[in-house]
Amino acid sequence: MKKAATLYIAWIIVSGMGVLGYALSSWQPKMVSRLVLFTLITMVGSLMKVRLPGITGTMSVYFLFLLVSITQFSMPEVMLIGTSAVLLQCYWRTKNRPKLHQVLFNVGSTAIAIHYSFKVYHSVFMQNSEFGLLVQVTATSVIFFALNTGLVSGVVALTEAKAIHKIWYECYFWCFPYYLLGALLAVGFRYATDAFGWRSTLLLFPAVYIVYYSYRLYLGKLEAEKDHVQQVASLHLRTIEALALAIDAKDHTTHEHLRRVQTFATEMGKELGLAKEELEALEAASMLHDIGKLAVPEHIISKPGKLTPEEFEKMKIHPIIGAEILERVEFPYPVAPIVLAHHERWDGSGYPYGLKGEEIPVGARILSVVDCFDALVSDRPYRRAMPVGDAIKHIEQEAKKSYDPEIVALLKKRFKQYETMMTAQALKLDPGSLSHGTKVQNGESPAAGFESYSCKRKGISKEDASDFLQSIAGARQEAHALYELAQSLGSSLKLHDTLSMLAGRLSKLVQYDAVAVYVLSGEMLKPEYAIGVDARFLSALEIPLGQGLSGWVAETRTSILNGNPSVEAGYLNDVRRICTLKSALAVPLVHDDRVVGVLALYSTERDAFSRDEQRVLQSISPKLAMSIANAVQYEQAESSATVDYLTGLPNARALFLRLDAEVNRCTRSNEALAVVVCDLDDFKQVNDRFGHLSGNEVLKAIATEMEAGFRNCDYLARMGGDEFVMLIPNIQAASLFSKLASVEQTVARVCRKVCGEDVISLSSGVAFLGVDGSHADDLLAVADRRMYENKSCAKQRRSLLKLMGEKTWQGKVQYIA
Repeated sequence: MKKAATLYIAWIIVSGMGVLGYALSSWQPKMVSRLVLFTLITMVGSLMKVRLPGITGTMSVYFLFLLVSITQFSMPEVMLIGTSAVLLQCYWRTKNRPKLHQVLFNVGSTAIAIHYSFKVYHSVFMQNSEFGLLVQVTATSVIFFALNTGLVSGVVALTEAKAIHKIWYECYFWCFPYYLLGALLAVGFRYATDAFGWRSTLLLFPAVYIVYYSYRLYLGKLEAEKDHVQQVASLHLRTIEALALAIDAKDHTTHEHLRRVQTFATEMGKELGLAKEELEALEAASMLHDIGKLAVPEHIISKPGKLTPEEFEKMKIHPIIGAEILERVEFPYPVAPIVLAHHERWDGSGYPYGLKGEEIPVGARILSVVDCFDALVSDRPYRRAMPVGDAIKHIEQEAKKSYDPEIVALLKKRFKQYETMMTAQALKLDPGSLSHGTKVQNGESPAAGFESYSCKRKGISKEDASDFLQSIAGARQEAHALYELAQSLGSSLKLHDTLSMLAGRLSKLVQYDAVAVYVLSGEMLKPEYAIGVDARFLSALEIPLGQGLSGWVAETRTSILNGNPSVEAGYLNDVRRICTLKSALAVPLVHDDRVVGVLALYSTERDAFSRDEQRVLQSISPKLAMSIANAVQYEQAESSATVDYLTGLPNARALFLRLDAEVNRCTRSNEALAVVVCDLDDFKQVNDRFGHLSGNEVLKAIATEMEAGFRNCDYLARMGGDEFVMLIPNIQAASLFSKLASVEQTVARVCRKVCGEDVISLSSGVAFLGVDGSHADDLLAVADRRMYENKSCAKQRRSLLKLMGEKTWQGKVQYIA
């Protein structure tokens, strides 16, 4: 609850309780039976309550009895009658039990209204007036109506953030005639009491019920009208949501954008004091301001680069188209003018009509600031999201140029609060995404048939006759170069060789400064080959599918001409990377209806590539895609034949090939070479006690830890089972044994981490080239034999220590060399 509402409620409670206490302190009971009867009648009247339209409150007809009691009882007795009726009304058949401060407020406000109404009725002016009893009671009824409804309207306005005069007029003013009718009834019963005694008060019931029944009929009519208005408003809201979903279907990045813009714009409109109709128009426009983009080609909307002048001309029509679409919806509030002007600028440099300053509708001014903020902090096809602080600074710099400075200041002050509100609303209202990925099985072909392709000769004008022979010669050279390139592709199953050859041949057809071939792996494009300017940066890129220039080409399977290379994912938001490339030509590589990668050419000049060069790349892309797919499959097959599936280390086949090569190399260069065979002692216990999954985890962890501690020239392979082999060139015996001791500690640490205790240890055997043999087979045999000797010695040592009563043992490897 806001501070103002809290203070107001406290003031009413304190004032009301003071008035009530003062009145009851002077009470001298007379005719108690009459008071009790009238109190019960009034309480019954308080149960005849109706729910008020538009607010969370109720009203009963007990005011009729209060008017009668003011004419016949003392102030303490009227206070007792009125507060008793209010208490019963608070607790009788209520959906939600009222809180204590709400009950006290109701009692206090009623006590204040009774106090001043009683004072008016019994004032000297009224008693000596020539107007008579009717005017006296009518004045009392008006005062009671004004105070009773005014005090409640005040608290509703403060707690529900609504205008007090609107609350009073819409929710209470309709019942004013009933208060006047109540005054007339009170006068009649006063005369009846004087003539027939106070028991005639029982005749109030029929009259009260008639008033209550008319209440019900009138409010029923109001509720029906309200329901109709709500249905119309709901229809407009569903129309808005449907149109917003239409935008979402065209541009997948727009949905969160709409939510943020809607929340920010409406909250800013409230703080700027916009009228209800303006707020509703702003809320609708915030969701529909981009509806005109339905008329803009999709490749322009999602282009990962700057627009050409021709593309920008097509983009500029979307506010006009959007306004024309929305005018046909016939909203009950002005939505179209906001959508039409949301790209206008404060200095008059915007579009479509060049409005400036306060000529721009305030809703459009709010929307332009919020729209820009959201665009800066969100990912876009042409750049990555900007940090929020940088976005605010950018918008501040544009104040008085592009944006209203007052609205910019408000955004800077409140954007964190708005972002929290937007997140909370998105969790409640997220409708999910549309069925973009659904595949429809039915329908073999369109009614008009599929597009057929034909080649027609282009007419040549007289002005082009001088270039005729040059064009023919260029076409023949291009055809010959394409033929040679097509013949060369696929001649090698090595991916690097294929791509290297492609780069050389392609330079004869297209002038470029850098080339990169990205291969799709999962959801990422990884560069398999890059050469030329910025090749080091290009080689380090890993581009998510759909992001950056190449990611967009892969996802949409659409080539791009003279795109902006700086939007590639690796360059974005990294000040250390300065991109010297200015334009790019990229084509998707598709094989068997599957994207395998992207071929991208880069240039340091802007708009360096032509449509003819784009056509050349598109003509070779199917053959290149097939060659890359075959090479990737070959490398995968080759890798699986030489790599251990569990640890990722080279397997026994790869080990023998490497060992032969290392023996020959070290023999020629006269280098030392150590061959180490390692075995995990008691590894079977891990599988038996902890399961094979734990055993696999131990093997993988040991392989990872051992490999991390090796030099680049060292070689580690898994021979099979729990045996590993190391090839360590150019190392002295002392250094080798120190390294093996470290490996033994690694094995123990991994075992404790996975199994929670020491279960396995390491036994190793070493053989040196030249000392223990000069052939690969001899070195392996010697190392294997020494490993088993060490294993046997370790077992004997453990048995001896166990007999000696040692509780724990940690083996220390002895090496025989």
